[in-house]
Order: sequence, then structure tokens, then C-alpha cells
Amino acid sequence: MVLRTDKKLPRATADLVAREANVSRVAVSRAFNPNASLKQEKRELILQVARELNYTPDMAARALVTKRSHLVAMIVPDVCSPWESQEIDALTTALQAEGFATLLFKAKSDFSMDPMLLTYMRGFNPDSVIAFTENIEPDILTGFLDRAVPIYVIYDDAEPFGGMTTSSLFDRLFVQQKEGIEQAVALLKGYGVNRVAYLSGKQQSLANTERQRMITQVLAAHGLAAPVIVPGDFTYDTAYRATLDLFRVGNGADAVFASNDVGAFGVIDALRHDLQLSVPGDVKVIGFDDIPQSNWKSYNLTTVRIDLEDRVRALVRLILRRLKAPDSAPLVETLTTRLVVRGTVG
Repeated sequence: MVLRTDKKLPRATADLVAREANVSRVAVSRAFNPNASLKQEKRELILQVARELNYTPDMAARALVTKRSHLVAMIVPDVCSPWESQEIDALTTALQAEGFATLLFKAKSDFSMDPMLLTYMRGFNPDSVIAFTENIEPDILTGFLDRAVPIYVIYDDAEPFGGMTTSSLFDRLFVQQKEGIEQAVALLKGYGVNRVAYLSGKQQSLANTERQRMITQVLAAHGLAAPVIVPGDFTYDTAYRATLDLFRVGNGADAVFASNDVGAFGVIDALRHDLQLSVPGDVKVIGFDDIPQSNWKSYNLTTVRIDLEDRVRALVRLILRRLKAPDSAPLVETLTTRLVVRGTVG
């Protein structure tokens, strides 16, 4: 067994690790692949010897042989809001368990992407790219990629990218919002709600556009008027101010359907603390996403739930399926939504 020393050793080779651990060169490679079949005690021995010899796999060299970088790029509109941060965390954890590292790229405020960042992305040669903002069209994105096929999150049955045709191959995660929204509207109608306001998200967000369209469609199907549109941007502060304007300048509403949970929190606090209105007695509030804070006692928010675990696993499946069949037709995974009823409607 190699003795530890205080002096930092030069980086060793896989062959040296194999010799010192008395295993094959293939076993060393498998030890660093969490999905490879290898007895646990042998894996632990190899990893211990590798640490003592200052050995780590040369991922660049491995990529030349396997034609895979084991990198997944994520393009996100935000990194600090509760939904985005929990999704990035969960997805990174799931991808690491599959042997991937992640690259994070943040879109600009208008949800577009700096071409220089796309050039950097190409330099990393990712195995897959997940675009959480639909504003970067496939024809643009694939122009900066080599073999990676991008994945887009698309809501309901609307034509993505404003109906613009594209010749580029991309995979899709469809999120069907209609079921959860129908459950929400049915609940509001059951409580006699007539005037519904929709607190929007950022206008550049195609997800927000589709959410607003679907809520309007479902309200009409239930014989209710189109919602009063209250401009928002997915943030608490804007939602708080917009709610004050809705009730002090506008004609108010029986219920507010917020485009996300954080906005719903701003609505609830404005109603209770500034307007002295009861939730749900005077005004009912529904959010969207079901982030963990929605279950906090202060809010106890009724919300349309997108199951985060299901969403992450669907994205990972798309990546693995595409790597297994790189030339296949567009791949699709589909998720539904459901209403989680708590204390802000009732």
C-alpha cells in the first residue's frame, strides 16, 4: 500500500493506480464511473489508492475516446428565485448520480442569450443542453452546438417559438398545465367566485404567455369572464404593489390567480397587511409551482403543482435516451399538473 506523505505528489496515471491496487486498468476506469458494475470493496480500495497517488481521471482524454464530455449545459432565466434554484439543485444532483457534471449559463433579462456565451458553451462540447428559456430558438442554439440535441420545456399544446418553423432537431418536455388549472377554476367557481384577476409573470416568458392563455380558456369554458390582467414579473415586490393598485385604483377581484407562488405571497401580504382583507374570506388566492414555502403556515397556499421530482427524472430520461439513440426522431416526455388545496381558498 502507498504511504501517505505531506509532500504533494505529481499526478499519477491510471496504470500506476491499477498496479498499486493490484487490479486491472479497466477496474480503475469503472471505479470512477458511478454506474459501472464493480464490487463496493474494490471500488473503495481503488479510490483510496487514487487519492494517495493524487490520481484523477483525465476527462478531456476520456472524451476523445468516448466522444462524450459527460457535461450537461443548462440555460436558465434566473438562478436565485425559489423555483429555479430548487430545480437547478435537484437536476444537478440527479445528473451527478448519472455521472454528468453541469454547466450553468444565465440568459439576459429579456431571456435571450449572449452569443459569446454560446461560443463558450460550444467549447465545452456538452453532451446535452437544456434550455429553460424558449426565447433562444433551436436554429440559433444548434448553430453553436456540435452533436448535442437541445431540450426545451414547452407548456401545453401551443406552438413553441411563436409558431416559427424550425428545421433543427430538438427534444421536448411537455408540461400540461390545463388539468391543474381546470381543478383550480372549478374550485373557485364552487365558492361563487365571479371576478378573477391573473397576476402575470414577465412578458418575455413564453411560459407565462401560455399560462395566461390557458387560464382565460378554462374560465370561459366554465362560463366565467376573462381574467383581469395584472402586470407582474414573478417577483414578490411587484406582486405586492400590483395588488395594492388592483384594489385601490381598480375594481379589485374575488380571487387572484398568480403566475407563480412567490407572486402569490406578495398578493397575500398586500391583502392582509395593507388592505386589511381576509384571505380566503374576502379574496381567494391561488399560486403556481408548489415550491416548499407554499406549505409554510404563514401562507398555506393553494397552488397548481408541477412535481419537481417527476420533472427532473423526465429531463434525465431525455438526455439518456438521446445519448443512447443520437439519430432518433424528436423525443418527448410529458408531465401533468394538479391542484394542491390549502388554506387560501375555502
